Amino acid sequence: MFTGLIREIATVKSYQNNILSIQSKHKAKLGDSIAINGVCLTVIKTHSDGFDLELADETRSIIDESKLKGEVHMEPAMMMTDRFEGHIVQGHVDCVGVVAKITPRENATDFIITVDSRYIVHIVPKGSITIDGISLTVNDVGTNSFRLTIIPHTLENTLMRHYKVGTKLNIETDVFARYIDHILTHKKSTKSMGWSEVDAIQMSY
Repeated sequence: MFTGLIREIATVKSYQNNILSIQSKHKAKLGDSIAINGVCLTVIKTHSDGFDLELADETRSIIDESKLKGEVHMEPAMMMTDRFEGHIVQGHVDCVGVVAKITPRENATDFIITVDSRYIVHIVPKGSITIDGISLTVNDVGTNSFRLTIIPHTLENTLMRHYKVGTKLNIETDVFARYIDHILTHKKSTKSMGWSEVDAIQMSY
């Protein structure tokens, strides 16, 4: 699990044959989970100035692979002793969004992001969303887009400062919205277990 708070701007050394090699100050250990631009990956090798990660075919079919070069957002998995900040992030990218509009404000910048309309149900006004691994708050939601308002600190300390119209983004929607939608959708076609069924299961042990 992650928080969506970027710990470091790391650098991609190479990406070939599904292996992503990262240059980073973070001292990773074999088997660690690390999010790169919002994608949860497993460390398969460490070296003096970073680590290697492997991408499964399923992951590659969803994310924007063109972003696995140059600078990337890096966040190691949250530890039980860490302070909980940001929001609950799994590192499971749902879809790729696109920056449609950027509007500078007096003390912030608005970003309009478009996504496939089927993912809008999981994007909640004033709720949380993860963009390239960054925990952000949704302001408004349309039929196939949503608006973010980004403060100067976030722009200065993340790669969002380089985003422009047309930039592709790895998007993870709110985990609670996904779970609730899944439960409600499947409840319509599945009979809920009654107390008699619960009692029968308990008596069988």
